[in-house]
Amino acid sequence: MSMKHLGETLYHIRRPTRWTEGIGAALPEEYKKFWKEWKRTPTAVHYIEQKGKYMIFASRRPVQNVPLPLLYPEEFHKGIWGGEAVIQGFTKKHKYARRYPHFWFPTLKKSVVYSEVLDKYISIVVTNRTIDLINEHYGFDHYLLKTPACDLKSELALKIKREILLSLADKTLYPDDPLKREEIYNNYKEYLTAYTRDEIEWYGLTYKEACKKWIKHYAEKEKVMPLKLQYRAELIAELEQEKSQEVEKTIFVTDNYFCRWKLPWNPFSSRSD
Repeated sequence: MSMKHLGETLYHIRRPTRWTEGIGAALPEEYKKFWKEWKRTPTAVHYIEQKGKYMIFASRRPVQNVPLPLLYPEEFHKGIWGGEAVIQGFTKKHKYARRYPHFWFPTLKKSVVYSEVLDKYISIVVTNRTIDLINEHYGFDHYLLKTPACDLKSELALKIKREILLSLADKTLYPDDPLKREEIYNNYKEYLTAYTRDEIEWYGLTYKEACKKWIKHYAEKEKVMPLKLQYRAELIAELEQEKSQEVEKTIFVTDNYFCRWKLPWNPFSSRSD
């Protein structure tokens, strides 16, 4: 192999990822599909996305849609922010002043939303954009089911969406009211066409939760029994079988013994033959 070919081969060596080693490589394709949807670039919220390839001012310039640096704190995943996040950037007090770091936070408020499928009122932290999106989609359930995972982003929103999809797929909604169940199911059943039952089972889980689920449902099935337990069970089974055979032989011998001494006539009868 020439040095040039060797250099090209080494250059194209791929670094190991969470999907090529360990439990991540064993996770099902249904979860990997959800992960790709979740980690996709979300829809632009904090800037206006320019369409086309070029824009013309004094000269022709290529369009560059550079996403803003966003931060997702721990509190983000405990609410539904409607695509908003903490913006990290710089600001100035006046034109000739030195810039300094600054963070822009969305306006958060505690509100109550109603899930028609789950028949529950949920108290969550939302933004004004979240309320506007719920109104635009004519309901909280429609908003979650129509919005892809990359735009919901929040772990809480994805878990509620997963619970809604499971209720629709298994038809466990409104267990005490069959008429209401059919009515609500017919209103939302169109969203099930985008998923299979296995995909819904793995939808909305974090990577850590997916690994725990895989260990619980799959690793335990392939659990290897220690040889000492296996041999002990086989020995007990053999001893029980030998014991049952000895009991059968004893019963057979006893029956034959009494059969030999059986008299052809009854000595206590009043008349003898």
